[in-house]
Amino acid sequence: RKNKSQSDQSKADTSSEQVNGQSDEPEEVDAVAGGSKDGSSAAAEDGAGAGDGTGDGGEAAGTSGSGFPMNTDAVDMLMNVRDVLERLKLSSRVLKPAKTPEEALHKSFKFWSTQPVPRMDEKIETNEPIEQDKEQSEIRQEPYALPDGFTWDTMNLDDPLQLKELYTLLNENYVEDDDAMFRFDYQPEFLQWALQPPGWKRDWHCGVRVVKSGRLVGFISAIPGTLNVHKKEQRMVEINFLCVHKKLRSKRLAPVLIREITRRVNLTGIFQAVYTAGVVLPKPVSSCRYWHRSLNPKKLIEVKFSYLSRNMTMQRTIKLYKLPDEPKTPGFRKLRETDLPAVHRLLKQYLERFNLTPVFDEAEMRHWFLPQEGIIDCFVVQDPASGEITDMVSYYTLPSTVMHHAVHKYVKAAYSFYNVSTKTPWLDLMNDGLISAKNLGFDVFNALDLMDNKQFLMPLKFGIGDGNLQYYLYNWRCPNMQPENVGLILL
Repeated sequence: RKNKSQSDQSKADTSSEQVNGQSDEPEEVDAVAGGSKDGSSAAAEDGAGAGDGTGDGGEAAGTSGSGFPMNTDAVDMLMNVRDVLERLKLSSRVLKPAKTPEEALHKSFKFWSTQPVPRMDEKIETNEPIEQDKEQSEIRQEPYALPDGFTWDTMNLDDPLQLKELYTLLNENYVEDDDAMFRFDYQPEFLQWALQPPGWKRDWHCGVRVVKSGRLVGFISAIPGTLNVHKKEQRMVEINFLCVHKKLRSKRLAPVLIREITRRVNLTGIFQAVYTAGVVLPKPVSSCRYWHRSLNPKKLIEVKFSYLSRNMTMQRTIKLYKLPDEPKTPGFRKLRETDLPAVHRLLKQYLERFNLTPVFDEAEMRHWFLPQEGIIDCFVVQDPASGEITDMVSYYTLPSTVMHHAVHKYVKAAYSFYNVSTKTPWLDLMNDGLISAKNLGFDVFNALDLMDNKQFLMPLKFGIGDGNLQYYLYNWRCPNMQPENVGLILL
């Protein structure tokens, strides 16, 4: 998702770890379990690249009159080398997680082909479940078997020690960028907010531990919600924080985690899910792109999150991204608890325009939008004359750890959540949002190109990211949609 702020933040969202070596379970599952590329496919790719050059060079040497005699044994050996390298090249394509739909069409997806998801090449015109709901008696009652030496553990996130364990697992093993320079740093308080909304179930905080040491090495979660898909309301869960310890990526834990969370959710009578990933799996319902707006360009350049443009000095760059000291829209202020009913109506009406949206009740509105320092910020515009709430801006806090830097230890990123403009023009509203984020100490403001966001991204000096975030539905088929028709944000 995730998905689910890197040298481009989208780099972090699209990074992945494939299975080491040839496991029985498919590499594409571990691709969404967080982490960076391992050496197996990188070595194959490097070998293939070198092989192309060696092969071409060998042919040229044999036919160019370079003074070397033609040796049939040498030619045979060279052909064998080329054959091996070609196979390595093909192997690397299979092992590497797909980043585009074109790449995905050439993959077999052994795990996902067993799941109720559409095929990559499927043309869809209906809007309905893939499999019918199961009777309680049809659902497996006991947990799925784990590899020897591992055991299930349902996490208690109200226990500070267990919450810290989850924080550490994600901090050290979750999504990072391809160059291993930045890694998401979900704070413990943020994790509680993300994983304990109204209706949350402890049984859906699903951990895996090493039997001998008790160490937490795997995790997957679900939270309940109602989604509106092409004007059809459906009770679903959001799947998030699938993570397997880096050293155990070849143990095939990720497929078991997915099956187990599915089983636990099914037991409560829910059979659909939504999730996001930076890699392409069968079959995205939409594909969105991250954009990034520098708030502290000097720091971002120093940590190599971004780079000085051609013919630009540091001072000119700082000047380019400088914002006013205070918001300029009259009535722009932090959301108060008493604003929630009006904001609920405002957001509900706005989301009716889109094809994939959440349906929030009052308790969920309070949970997701009432400001909490270091977690979620929400601002409204209240008309000074009428007192009416006309607009809103919200963003959540997700820092990234900076690896291997002497001075800076983290990048503080704001992620655009839900924004509504009915009276204040988008550029004015979101510029005030940027100013508020800058004043709260954020270094960068990230936004996807969904909903109406394209109206303000370029004019407000956002830069396009280098990867996509795919949206997926589990056990539901529907026509795919353009980013501007998506009205859902997953953390």
